[in-house]
Amino acid sequence: MEARKNLRRIDLGQLQENVKLIRAAVPSGTHLLAVVKADAYGHGMAQVAKTALLSGADHLAVAITEEGETLRKAGIAAPILVLGATTEASAMEGVAFDLTLTVCDAQMVRWAEAAAVKFGKSACVHVKMDTGMSRIGCRTEAEVKDVLKTLAECPHVHLTGTFTHFADADGEDMTFTYEQLRRFRQLTDLLPAGIIRHCANSAAIHRLPEAAFDMVRAGISMYGYPPVATDMPLKPFMTWETEVTYVKEITPGDTVSYGRTFRAEAPRRVATIACGYGDGYHRAASGKAQVIIAGRKVPVIGRICMDQMMADVTDLPEVKAGDRVVLMGTMGDATITAEDIAQWAGTISYEVLLAATNRVPRVWENEPAE
Repeated sequence: MEARKNLRRIDLGQLQENVKLIRAAVPSGTHLLAVVKADAYGHGMAQVAKTALLSGADHLAVAITEEGETLRKAGIAAPILVLGATTEASAMEGVAFDLTLTVCDAQMVRWAEAAAVKFGKSACVHVKMDTGMSRIGCRTEAEVKDVLKTLAECPHVHLTGTFTHFADADGEDMTFTYEQLRRFRQLTDLLPAGIIRHCANSAAIHRLPEAAFDMVRAGISMYGYPPVATDMPLKPFMTWETEVTYVKEITPGDTVSYGRTFRAEAPRRVATIACGYGDGYHRAASGKAQVIIAGRKVPVIGRICMDQMMADVTDLPEVKAGDRVVLMGTMGDATITAEDIAQWAGTISYEVLLAATNRVPRVWENEPAE
């Protein structure tokens, strides 16, 4: 028996175009780091990493060492930076798989040294500077000097870079971002020359060219959702589609789904769709969401269920069971983006891209030749 057609299509050809656009906009001497953490924002970490590297990226970034291990086992040899703070355990795994670790204090350097000695390797580290995000990193010159002192005492640990993260580079007022940039320059002046300095996230790539330094980090923009206005024709490359499983007629006074939040005021034609919050579609979008059927947007009515949702197809009398439904993507002249779903659900596009569960398989298309 054929499984329901609830799946995500990932167009790696469009990813390739996005990376090339970002690469072309970055100074030629500046490295491009592709952020592939969280399974490449839901797009498939190994597939996205390989495509990004073929398209102009030089480095990769993950959040945790387990993600870096996955990339190494997929045959990827490019530099991989672990963005999260190093722990004693992650130092061991990071060194074992030749990952670049993030250190924020002297203890993290010592953990990296212990791991390097154990494996008979060198450990590469980037020092994180906390210039205003208040998450991880050195906040003061004294803390930076303490890290440098410890590095001098740990011969197997090599400082290869330093970075910070902007808290509000996509905001309307850039005052705080410029203060972070000033602070980053001040703290990194204490570090030796020749290391990679990077602080530009997606927003800064588009609106703060002076922050490019030695490397920029392409995150959400690479996935087609730039967080600020840009002339780059970046496009999303994830389509989420499913199918109609049933169509029924309801009469005035009939209600739809749990809580009976939708009541028909006239005869309606309703399509049941094979997707719900058990698949990762946001239940908070109930009563606001739309889907695309037969090339037209139609409203989702009633509460979204765990495995199903209902849409009003009264104006589409040709719709029948088995018809394709686009939840996110384009059909004909109609498009629904992750930002649309995020607005309906009261969240952000990042979360929408990550939301689909394991029962929504991915199909990768237009993979570039190596």
